[in-house]
This record gives sequence, structure tokens and C-alpha cells, in this order.
Amino acid sequence: MSFLIIADDLSGAADCAIGFAGAGLRTVVTLDAAAAPADADVIAADTDTRRLAPSDAAARTAAAFAALRVHGRRLYKKIDSTLRGNWAAEVAALRPLGGLAIVAPAFPATGRVLRGGRVLVHGAPLETTDTWKLEHADRSADVASMLTAVGLTTARLDAAALHEGDGVLAQRIAGVAASGVGALIVDTESEDELRTLARVTLAMSEPLFWVGSGGLAREMASMIERQRENAAPARALNGASSAQAAESAGAPILILVGSLSAVCERQCAMLRERGEVFELIVPPAVLRAGATHPDWPGWRTRIGAALDGRADLLLRIGRDDAFDPGEGAQLSAALAALVEPHFTKTGGLIATGGETARAMLGTAGIGSLHLLEEVEAGVAVCRPLDNTPRAHRPGIVTKAGAFGTDHALYAAWLHLKHRNPASGAAH
Repeated sequence: MSFLIIADDLSGAADCAIGFAGAGLRTVVTLDAAAAPADADVIAADTDTRRLAPSDAAARTAAAFAALRVHGRRLYKKIDSTLRGNWAAEVAALRPLGGLAIVAPAFPATGRVLRGGRVLVHGAPLETTDTWKLEHADRSADVASMLTAVGLTTARLDAAALHEGDGVLAQRIAGVAASGVGALIVDTESEDELRTLARVTLAMSEPLFWVGSGGLAREMASMIERQRENAAPARALNGASSAQAAESAGAPILILVGSLSAVCERQCAMLRERGEVFELIVPPAVLRAGATHPDWPGWRTRIGAALDGRADLLLRIGRDDAFDPGEGAQLSAALAALVEPHFTKTGGLIATGGETARAMLGTAGIGSLHLLEEVEAGVAVCRPLDNTPRAHRPGIVTKAGAFGTDHALYAAWLHLKHRNPASGAAH
């Protein structure tokens, strides 16, 4: 079985696709649709559309689908579980190409569920969260309203429909598809309910595609894993590194943090407390001005000195009164430019925030990643494919900013250090 995942940022592409890698499918994340390896079972394409105008995001999403569409490859539109970005416009662009949109953004493992067509985050309405207030103040987070605003007709199934039996659920969904409705919103509050939705829709022949976060994707992957349990091991990807460690032994790990979320702040605090890391926080003013800022050379030197000393470096974007969430890509690109002369000194990279991850990988000439495993839900471990321009291919962990447990960054650091969290090392 083959899937195309279209995501609007890099960390989202990875956290959505990682379950398929765990199920034994050859899975790749690509920053460039034209560079995706043809022999992958699952291609997760990052269109980098979260900050674009809705019309531009829709056009780029449709173009990615056209470039990567092949017979038998099923479509999954990855969206943020807290509804950030231009997801509704992107779904509208895919609807004429993919059929009925099955919309289920819930990710119960991370506290995000859908009830009454509205996202709850750890039981609180999405509109009350700091993440929503930071980027979408005074906007509605009602899923149906967001889809209606871009011209899609909608219907909704409440969670009770997922407990009526597979046959009844399949009939309900088929009826919605036959009616010409554009998007079916499915309330889901548990992994069992997502699993039911995955099982039923994977078996349906009606034209449809899925719109969800990593939550629904993980349950789809679990269905496939059970089907493949007795199958032969997956073939290696052409161009996928067979070496377990391409980096130099003992080389430092770079932890890049572009997110300013409270979740990420707690994760950094635990990493500082338990890990052996050196921290630098780059002022936004330096990053806004780039190489023209008088302190730019000094910051580049400080970063190089830390890595030359083989210190694991936690490098963060600071915050000031002029901060604007819309400048995230600009600040991340500048941070990557500061690091670039020293990147080959690293033995591993942990990138928090999709814009930050994409900026660093793009600057380093890494266009595609082979997904390997998870540190925890939504925290993906990968390696660059061998077709990257540089021989330097460090281990890489990606994670969305406002995502994961407080332990996530520390666990990722331990993983790249090849330590067992249960062993008592580095506590």
C-alpha cells in the first residue's frame, strides 16, 4: 500500500509519516517534490505553506499532489491538530482531485480531541489556548465554519456513529460521499475511535482522502502493520544510508529551537536541568538584521566555539517586544545561516518547529529524510538520504514546537547520545 502525505511544514510531515515507517513501509520526508525517491512506499511532502496567503497555499498544495500522484497512491492531507495554517484552503484545492475529505484532526495521545466539530486541547477549547491566541486571536476555531468559508459543504458524524458497527459506519460515509458533500467532519475523542475510522475508510472504494494530524495517520499505519506482520521485511530505500552512524563519534549535538510556545519552554527547561548542554539564546534583533547587524560575526563565532569544544549546544531564538509570529520563517532562516559554517561539526541535530527544521536542512543542502523511528508520539528520528550534496549526514530528530511531553527534548537528546533513559545515565 502506498501513500502520499501532503503537509504544510516539515515537523508535521515527519510526525504524520513516522507511524508508517514503524509499520515497515519505506517512508521518506521531502522538502522538494521533484526530489522524492520513486521507490518509497510513503512520501511525506512538506509544501512549506503555513505562512503563505491562502490562495498561494492552495495552489502549491494542488501542484504537489499533481507532481507526486501515481495510480494506487492514496492521499492524506496532514493538518495541524490545533488548526494552524491554511489547511481549509488546501483541503478545498484537493477536494476536486481526491474526492470526499474525511476530516479528523484529533490526536488523543497529545491531548487533542474533536467534540461537536471543535478541537479541545487537554479538555480546554482551542480558542482559549496560548497557541491560538498568539496566532489567531478573535478568529473562530469551528471546523465546519472554516471549511464553509472556503466554499466546501460539510456534514458531521458524532463519536457515537463510530460505535454502531463497521458496516453501518461505512454506509453512512458512502451516503455522504454520494450526496456530493465536500467534507465529512468526524468527532473523535479516543485512539479506539480513530482506529475504527481508519479501519473502515481504508477498506472503502469510494473516492476519498483523509484530512488529519498524526493521530489518524498512526491508526492507519497500525492497520497496515497488522496486515504486514507475516510479510517479508521492507526493502531498503535506494539512496538511504545503511550506516547507523554517519557522524563522527563524539561529535556534538545541536538542538535548534525556534518555537516560543510554553510547551517548548518546559521541554528546554528539562533538557537544561538533566542534560549536558550549553545554551545560547540569539536576540531577535540580530536575526532580523542578519549579516548587517554588528553583533552577527560575534554570534557566529560563539556558536562555532561551542561546537569546536564538542559541547552539545541548545541554540534558541529569543523573544522581544517587537516579536511577530509571522516572522518565524525569517528568524529561522537567519538562525540557520548563523549555524551553516559550523554545521558539519555536528553529530546530530534536534530541530523544534517546522520552520526551524526546514531552514536548517535547506541551508545544509539536505532535501530528503529517511524516517526510522519515534522517540515518543510525534517526535521522529531520521537520517538524510545518501543523495544529499554533502557527505555529512547526521542523525536528525524533528518535533513540532507546541507538541510533546515535557520530556521530549531530553528524550531526543538521549536518543542521539545512544543512552537509555531507564539506565540512569545523565540524570
